[in-house]
Amino acid sequence: MRWNMRLKAAERGIWKSSEFRRLLAEAGLEISAGKMSALWTQTPTTVRLEDLDVICAVLECTPAELLICEPDKVAARRRDNTAEAATATSPGTQASSITPRPGRNRSVPPV
Repeated sequence: MRWNMRLKAAERGIWKSSEFRRLLAEAGLEISAGKMSALWTQTPTTVRLEDLDVICAVLECTPAELLICEPDKVAARRRDNTAEAATATSPGTQASSITPRPGRNRSVPPV
């Protein structure tokens, strides 16, 4: 996913994060300067749905306009994972498995 908030803000004539932060506050969403900076400069790892709702209202857009799907990156990741799995289980090599060690330092289950 690609975070498209700055472009949507620019389309509305909002060029500074401080101005956008003020508009969000007027709409009822108080965001710290640090969180606003993270939203403005990079793709956030999480966004609360309530926050997303206010952001969309201020920018007059939909969540689909803020979050741009990138299927080519998903396909590339899938190819990478498939290649790694094929290498790990290729003929002549065994997939590693975890075997528990019996005995020592284990507690006895309650009776």
